[in-house]
Amino acid sequence: MDADLEVRARIPADVEAPDRIVFNLTARQAAILVVAAAAGYLMVRAFGALLPMPVLILLLTPVAGAAVTLALGRRDGLPLDVWVWAALRYRRAPRHLVAAAVQPPPVWAPDVDAAAGPGPGMLRLPADAISAGGAVDVGGGAVSLVAATTVNVGLRTGAEQAALVAGYGRWLNALTAPVQVVVSTRRVDLAAAADRLLDAAADLPEAALADCAAEHAEFLLDVAEARDPLWRTVTVVCTAPAGRGAAVEAVRRAEHTAAALAALGGRTRVLDGPAVAAVLTAAVDPFTPVDASWPRALPEQAVTGPVRATGTAVPR
Repeated sequence: MDADLEVRARIPADVEAPDRIVFNLTARQAAILVVAAAAGYLMVRAFGALLPMPVLILLLTPVAGAAVTLALGRRDGLPLDVWVWAALRYRRAPRHLVAAAVQPPPVWAPDVDAAAGPGPGMLRLPADAISAGGAVDVGGGAVSLVAATTVNVGLRTGAEQAALVAGYGRWLNALTAPVQVVVSTRRVDLAAAADRLLDAAADLPEAALADCAAEHAEFLLDVAEARDPLWRTVTVVCTAPAGRGAAVEAVRRAEHTAAALAALGGRTRVLDGPAVAAVLTAAVDPFTPVDASWPRALPEQAVTGPVRATGTAVPR
């Protein structure tokens, strides 16, 4: 009976589709056609008495064709006007970004040929700050990260699969802001895990437990040398619009997402500031074995070393 149960959840697929205001056209498409029609009307008024009608139609046809193509065309899933605007911005954007502020050249320096392309610009990262609660300030709002595990749906019965799909659909329908689900696979740094295991083994009270920890650390080192282990991570990015209390709102939405996904049978956790810093650090270079399972210090936190006899910490 469960095998015949239909697994379906109603989820709107056009929640981000722009509204059609007139003749099944969006506001942007209608604006492009209206501007093109106004330009054509001005051309007719200006040259209608000077040029014969066939010549005038020949001049207006490329303008009309370009306007219709720009308004109705699509490329790579984007409206053509958006794609063209992005291409123009890319052509004018600097190709080289530097961390320091770019100073104008001195007066004695030779002029740079404009055909060589734009000069270097200042590197501006998407994230401006990370709070201790895990909210990331992205300038135009705030985001919070939720780490989640996967759920094996294929081993469930038909009724259980229907319940899981319905629960996932309820979470999607309850969203009031964009979210991003990132499923990534990265290399595991087993050598770092083995080193931390050996450090922890030195503090174990029982010698037998310390020997087991040392053997397990040796096993991890053997695996890291013989193979290239990978792990899969699922991260849900919850967003909040800019404004007062954006960080608190982002964390609240992340907690709601964690609770909704935990009801499906997976393990979820809202990442705090150090854990978010670890995830972002690992995402900067995905081809390097970086272990994101242990937290990093936040950018504004001071990292200190062991305390001397005088009672002061040694900065690292």
